Amino acid sequence: MSASKARTERRAAKLELTVQTAVNSPGLPTTRRLRRWLSAALGQSAAITVRFVGIAEGRELNRAYRGRDYATNVLSFGYAGGRGRALEGDLVLCAPVLRREARAQRKPLAAHVAHLAVHGALHLQGYNHASPRAAARMESLETRILAKLGFPDPYAGNA
Repeated sequence: MSASKARTERRAAKLELTVQTAVNSPGLPTTRRLRRWLSAALGQSAAITVRFVGIAEGRELNRAYRGRDYATNVLSFGYAGGRGRALEGDLVLCAPVLRREARAQRKPLAAHVAHLAVHGALHLQGYNHASPRAAARMESLETRILAKLGFPDPYAGNA
């Protein structure tokens, strides 16, 4: 596929977005901002639910689905997609973890949430970081998408 055709398809992708907030956490991004960030990462039409959770729910989901007994920043659950069908999935973002990480990395919460929303959207599309090569490819794509959105390289200084 040519680069211009890929850009046209990316622009033509439609996003059906639902946002759930299961935790009282002021300053989370608006649905409009989330739509912009996710749309920038999508290569196909999608129906995505983004759920902001607290530590208890984040830990429970991470333990149930990944076997890890702690709350993590983002979990991605893909359900469908492929030729001619819209991608379907959920992104679970743990607000307290996002805040803690953003403070530790000395970056605005919005920049960190944008990064993890893009990261999660790429996971829904089949990208992963299971090998060094796959991780480098995914990180490079995240960095390019975030730059287009006006955010700095999320991996700069994290070595």
